[in-house]
Amino acid sequence: MFNTRLTQALGIDIPVVQAPMGWIARSQLASAVSNAGGLGVIETSSGELDIIKGEIARMRELTDKPFAVNIAQAFVRDPDVVPFIIDQGVKFVTTSAGSPERFTDQLKTAGLTVYHVVPSLSAALKAVECGVDGLVVEGAEGGGFKNPKDVASLVLLPLIRAHLDVPIIAAGGFHDGATLAAAIALGADGIQLGTRMVASKESPVHDNWKQAIVNAKETDTVFLSRFAPPALRALRTERTTRLEKDPAQSGMADFGDPKALYFGGDMEAAIPLTGQVCGRITAVESVADILASVKAEYEQALDRVSMASKA
Repeated sequence: MFNTRLTQALGIDIPVVQAPMGWIARSQLASAVSNAGGLGVIETSSGELDIIKGEIARMRELTDKPFAVNIAQAFVRDPDVVPFIIDQGVKFVTTSAGSPERFTDQLKTAGLTVYHVVPSLSAALKAVECGVDGLVVEGAEGGGFKNPKDVASLVLLPLIRAHLDVPIIAAGGFHDGATLAAAIALGADGIQLGTRMVASKESPVHDNWKQAIVNAKETDTVFLSRFAPPALRALRTERTTRLEKDPAQSGMADFGDPKALYFGGDMEAAIPLTGQVCGRITAVESVADILASVKAEYEQALDRVSMASKA
């Protein structure tokens, strides 16, 4: 049913990519996404490269489908990270949190496909000049690390498409088949899901975080550290509300203990990075059910557009 440059290039059935969330985007979640027809992605932002090597090996035990690895440059300072990934036989990489000048040539010389994450038109133009194969265009609605000069996906995505013709994965505010259809209409070749995957059955995070997402309203995220970048979008808690009131306070300096939050379920132990789509998530579902719903809802969205065009 899907035939975009993303599905063609990666050999996936559904143009949905799972976000490379630190400590979360590992084989348990990523293999479920790949097996359901999307693209699972293994993270490196935790910095635990020895563990990541085992996670990549486990991916090959859990799936025979395509998967990717992300290099989060601000958090992975090991100069051997690229040889490390090349040695694992990975064919598709996304790079983020740094300059596309750093690793693109080295990765592409080794035969890998490289997409770079960008939050602005200027960053997109620079990445393409550096030779990347495609872009992950990230609007400010998404959870996690953000450009302090925030731009919504509805503005950013068509702006970048108007200037560039490379494949685009749209990230930030995407959740279901209707938003996939909207992204494609605006010029994307697929979408990235982060918060929706955090609240999946295969997500390794504690159920307290999953239920907090399910219970959240669309107004229950905060945009932190606008004047002490990197900016962050996170779920509203006592910790993040306190940080919200001081936009010059660095969220990274007061991030807390992520493992106590992610796996211990203490919602005040660290900053729960979460996107605005939390307000649209009503249940914890399996990855297979999430992607099946994306397909069905995409068809329904196309039907609505078709009916409107005939009216």
